[in-house]
Amino acid sequence: MSIEAVKWAMDDAPMLRTSSGKPDATARHVLQALAEYARKDGSNAHPSVIRLQYRTGYDRRTVQRALRRLEDAKLICRDGVVQDRTKWRLLVNLARPASDWDDLERSEDAGREAAAERKRKSRARHVTHSNDVTVTDSEAVTNPDVTHSESGRHALQMRDVTHFKSGRHALSAAVTTNQLPEEPPTTRSNAGGGEPAGPRGLDFNAPIDDDGFALNDAMRRWATSTFGAAVDIDHETELFLSHHRANGTRRHSWPDEWQKWIRRSAKWASERRTTSNVIQLPSGQTLTGTDARVAGWLNLPSEENQ
Repeated sequence: MSIEAVKWAMDDAPMLRTSSGKPDATARHVLQALAEYARKDGSNAHPSVIRLQYRTGYDRRTVQRALRRLEDAKLICRDGVVQDRTKWRLLVNLARPASDWDDLERSEDAGREAAAERKRKSRARHVTHSNDVTVTDSEAVTNPDVTHSESGRHALQMRDVTHFKSGRHALSAAVTTNQLPEEPPTTRSNAGGGEPAGPRGLDFNAPIDDDGFALNDAMRRWATSTFGAAVDIDHETELFLSHHRANGTRRHSWPDEWQKWIRRSAKWASERRTTSNVIQLPSGQTLTGTDARVAGWLNLPSEENQ
């Protein structure tokens, strides 16, 4: 095998073209396999057709037709017979025109420009025109519990908001900074009637409203008998509704999900009491505040504790 002959077949030999003008890859592959058996000057290449089949993976007729096309293009010529096999000479003096490389570079550049143009058009389809943009007064959309920076960045759509009444974080509470404040949605009862649930001005309800979740007396009795005054049932129910309306979640059983919410709230309330500055008097009164204030309460006359 000659490295020079193989390099010529791979890089420097003229590229044959099909009737449609595309590169004849089959003939090129057969020429490269034939070059592996040639000498440096391209002579004495006499592999059998079955050997070329083995090298290329083509069937016998495909290999024979490729050899005929190479011979017609004067890239190879017959140079005798060796053991009933045709001996071929590769015409390594033929060179591929430099324009082939230039054509490939132009095609590559055109492909990049076409891809960039498609990307620009795709971006243009997703741009909102200025005539369609509604400008809203910033004073009308500022939530008093949310501090916006002066850097001009967009406020995140989902925030971790601390509710002052419960002292805990509402999970994934939604904060809307691009529309006016609106009335909280009302919950539709199982018995029907009343105002439809869901945010006003919208044509759809949250899944929890569509399912008709409502706080009934049995649920309230369960929470009171289980946790007593440790949980503000009405406030926690409002947080529960706001959370699931904001996230649009769906549950198989909303009463079970509500009970799980109340249990978690009671657990967090208990943890806060064990770590915060809170004292429970024998009279049932709960004292909170700084250490000095608590100490002052503890020094009150004994009748205060009766």
